[in-house]
Amino acid sequence: MHAVVQDLQTLADDAAQEVNESEARGAITDKAAQMLRDAGIVRMLQPKDYGGDEAHPREFYQVIMELTARAPSIGWVAGVVGVHPFEFAQTDPRLQEEVWGEDVDTWIASPYAFIGRAKRVEGGFILNGQWPFSSGTDHCKWVVLGGLAEKEGGPEGEFTERFHFVLPRADYEILQDSWQVMGLAGTGSKDVVVKNAFVPDYRTLEVERLNSRYYASKYRPGSALYQVPFDLLFPGAIAAATVGIADGVVRQFSEYSRNRVSRMGIKATQNPYHMAALGAAIADIDAARLQLLSDITEAYEVAARGERVTAAMQARARVHQVRAVHRAADAASRVFKNAGGNANRLSNPIQRQWRDLSVALGHACNVEEPVYAAFAGSLYGIPIPPGVII
Repeated sequence: MHAVVQDLQTLADDAAQEVNESEARGAITDKAAQMLRDAGIVRMLQPKDYGGDEAHPREFYQVIMELTARAPSIGWVAGVVGVHPFEFAQTDPRLQEEVWGEDVDTWIASPYAFIGRAKRVEGGFILNGQWPFSSGTDHCKWVVLGGLAEKEGGPEGEFTERFHFVLPRADYEILQDSWQVMGLAGTGSKDVVVKNAFVPDYRTLEVERLNSRYYASKYRPGSALYQVPFDLLFPGAIAAATVGIADGVVRQFSEYSRNRVSRMGIKATQNPYHMAALGAAIADIDAARLQLLSDITEAYEVAARGERVTAAMQARARVHQVRAVHRAADAASRVFKNAGGNANRLSNPIQRQWRDLSVALGHACNVEEPVYAAFAGSLYGIPIPPGVII
């Protein structure tokens, strides 16, 4: 068992103490960030030659689910920032040395949305754009950004090629007042702006090559971890965080029900409908958690055997991810409807957990219908529509 998993309950207890201040600040506190660094969560998927563990992704998901159940914004940042070393392990060795050579605890922000536009120049690109939702960005020294680039040898001004662009902190601006939201406020997912930044070729990744494991085979051929598809592992981390937050709603409801008495003088624990909602919710949360862990374990074991995770396996895992997320969210919704009016008071932690869940569900990786339809279509040989992560 990984050391982070062994100490997880203590870490979750400590992180829970930072929830209110993180929400008030609109970013995780410095203390919370230091907790995550000290625990080594962000280094779980980092390569061993740069102070990481190359841990089993199942354990990474377990950590994220428990943290978000207790401290949603802090766990969310741990999950999103914690995935980036998985990608960076597959980059040009020059970039890995720049990022981790002096400090293996260097954090990297994102987002991956293909918002930026990049003109080709000698030796690289000139990148421009403004990206929302850069979770944990105040605590990061680098950022990886999605964008469309001009095709090599193609028409000037025609942006068609999908890339991830990597920039140091000096090359982008964080808009500090850009994160005013009803939930997950503590993630500090602010906008970042890039103006005419030069990005050398070695600080870029072609998305198709990343997803096809070209970079993993080139730079990390001996590691099973990096042969797990990026488009399976990253959305799985988002799913794990969201399921964890939903679990937190159910846990808070369970604790609140222990001493709750309705306006009719009936104890919640003696209300059969109340108890039925709680029992069903716990079962659905357990099912969602087990599904995520089972699928990522299967993918890792396939890679560990030297075999390739197939497109069919990835598609099925993705449809399981979004279904697990919405099964868990439905469970949280059922208990929240039974929590009564006092659950909406700002002093009651159920409402904060519920608000955080509402925002988490809006993440692009959690949008369900396109994934369901794309998966069903794949059974009949129908191509996956552009923009659907499956």
